[in-house]
Amino acid sequence: MNSPDPSKAFSLDRRAVLQAFDRASASYDAAAALQERVRNELIDRLAELKVAPQTILDLGAGTGHASRALKRAHPRAIVVAADIAPGMLARAKAQSRWLRRFERVRADAYSLPFRDASFDLIYSSLMLQWCDDLDTAFGEIARVLKPGGLLLFSTFGPGTLAELREAWAASGDAGNHVNHFFDPQAIGGALMHAGLSEPVLDVDRIVMRYPDALSLMHELKAIGAHNVTQGRPRGLTGRKRLAAMTRRYESLRGDGGLPATYEVIHAICWGGERRALAPADVPRESFIAPGAIRRRGHT
Repeated sequence: MNSPDPSKAFSLDRRAVLQAFDRASASYDAAAALQERVRNELIDRLAELKVAPQTILDLGAGTGHASRALKRAHPRAIVVAADIAPGMLARAKAQSRWLRRFERVRADAYSLPFRDASFDLIYSSLMLQWCDDLDTAFGEIARVLKPGGLLLFSTFGPGTLAELREAWAASGDAGNHVNHFFDPQAIGGALMHAGLSEPVLDVDRIVMRYPDALSLMHELKAIGAHNVTQGRPRGLTGRKRLAAMTRRYESLRGDGGLPATYEVIHAICWGGERRALAPADVPRESFIAPGAIRRRGHT
């Protein structure tokens, strides 16, 4: 049996991503309190922008709650819920009702099955952390977004699940147990390279509390968000390593339980005429104006 390529340890296994969310479709809504919170925040931000889109893509729609909210806010618009997992789209059918009907399309963000310049608005809540090729994902978004159209999304930043990552490291387990997340500079650079304009990002730090480490890991599995990197452990974790990890995590216990930090990046940008840019044309570290990234923190 060949060992995994160390250089690809944090690369996402696309097949595993699909399977994880397909299996989690039945348990997702009951366990996705944080995802609901972030989704509602993004819907509120959209309402403040006072836009009137005629065509809307909910990219990574999951069980369809955002698609329904988008249709409620824009009843005359065509709303398309797109997701890679057929199980999620099957669940989304319950949200698509006679007066709030939206389309459901199975789609991979790396190869969207839509014509160029199809959408006035692309909304995506907590999907893009499952795309480790940002240039391809944003390139497809730029292709199907109309010039002057709006892209509004949220994703997780590198501070996400820092406590869990550090607890595994302290246990002596050198394996990869937590997914990799891009920082705002990398995200902004990819947006610019895709030809999307005027990106503004802000970072919201949310701390959730859990009774124990296993509760957190069970929740991640229930929503399909467990480790799906190429370098993830393929066998069962030994009891000694698991016990060492939980002991380390327990040292962080405070009022309300064990903390789990989620660094949520919110971003907005606009569609423009697509440009063919060489990597040197737009420096990835210099696209953000002073103050364009705002950081907040709360529990």
